[in-house]
Amino acid sequence: MQFSAILEKSDSPLWGHYISVPDVVAQVFISEGTKRVVCTLANTLVFQCALMPKGDGTYFININKKRQEETGLKPGMSIQVALKKDDSKYGLPMPEELAELLKMDEEGNRLFHALMPGKQRNLLYIAGQPKTSDARIKRAIVCMEHLKANDGKIVFKRLNEEMREANKL
Repeated sequence: MQFSAILEKSDSPLWGHYISVPDVVAQVFISEGTKRVVCTLANTLVFQCALMPKGDGTYFININKKRQEETGLKPGMSIQVALKKDDSKYGLPMPEELAELLKMDEEGNRLFHALMPGKQRNLLYIAGQPKTSDARIKRAIVCMEHLKANDGKIVFKRLNEEMREANKL
C-alpha cells in the first residue's frame, strides 16, 4: 500500500518525529491482526516497524533522526511511503552473531524464546546496532548473560549498565 505523508513533530516526550498513516491504509493491517510492517520511504530506505496508535483511533510510524538524515526528510516535508505486512519471524532482523550464540547456548535460547515478541525485538535491536561483528558479539553475550542472571527478564537499567561495563573491556 502506497501513500504520501508529511513528517510531523510529536508533542509527546516519548516520540520525536513521525508520519501519520491514513486510516484506510492502517485498517488494512489492523483488520488482519497485525501492526508489524515493512516500511519503504522514498523508494530507497526499507525498515521494519510497527503501526503505533495515537490514542484517537489513528496510527503513525516513528521516523528517527538517522532515517530523516538518510532520506533528507525534514519536518513539514512530504515523502512517498509504501507499507507491506512484515512476515518475518521476529519483526526485526536476527543478527548473525546472536543467532550463532542462541545455537550454542541452550539456556539462553530457551530464555530468549520465552520472552514476549516485543522484548525479543528489544534484544535484537540492542545486539544488532553495532557496525562491527566483534561489537555485535559482545552485545549478544551481554544480552544472554543478562537474561540468565535475571531469571529470563530484562531489567533495562541494569542491562544498560552491563553494556557500558562491557564496552570498557
